[in-house]
Amino acid sequence: MKNIIQQKLNKAFSPEFLQVIDESSQHAGHSGWREGGNTHFKVEIKAASLAGKTRVAQHQAIMRELKEEFADTLHALSIDIMK
Repeated sequence: MKNIIQQKLNKAFSPEFLQVIDESSQHAGHSGWREGGNTHFKVEIKAASLAGKTRVAQHQAIMRELKEEFADTLHALSIDIMK
């Protein structure tokens, strides 16, 4: 899942910086967590294509790119957009 998220965000936004962190183990026993992980991730991204958009629009753009993953095993995504 981590590699898929990286590939999709790289393709969609050509970021200057991108880090995808699997935080699934920190959510064991919480809603949406599944054995084996791949459920909770954090994305840190800096991309010119996201600059100038509102925070909501930035998050919506990222979430749109990961729609299929949310339909699969991805449950939660924390997004940090760097300036």
